[in-house]
Amino acid sequence: MFYVKEKITDVVEVSIEITDENVFTHCPGCGDEVIVDLAELFSDGECDLYGTSVYCDKCSRKIRSQGGAV
Repeated sequence: MFYVKEKITDVVEVSIEITDENVFTHCPGCGDEVIVDLAELFSDGECDLYGTSVYCDKCSRKIRSQGGAV
C-alpha cells in the first residue's frame, strides 16, 4: 500500500491511502481538476511522476485536433 502523509501540526498528522479514486492533478491547459488512475498512467513503463502532465478531456481533444499545441 502506498500513502501520502502530511504533518498538520506537531501533534496532528494525516495519512491517506493512494487509490484509483483519490489522485488528482490540474490540467495544464485550462486548470480544471482531473482524476488520475496511476496504474493506467504507469502502464507503459515510460512515465515518471514529476515530468508527467495530464490534460482534461476537452484540452486533450483540442491538442489532438491542432496537432499538438493547446
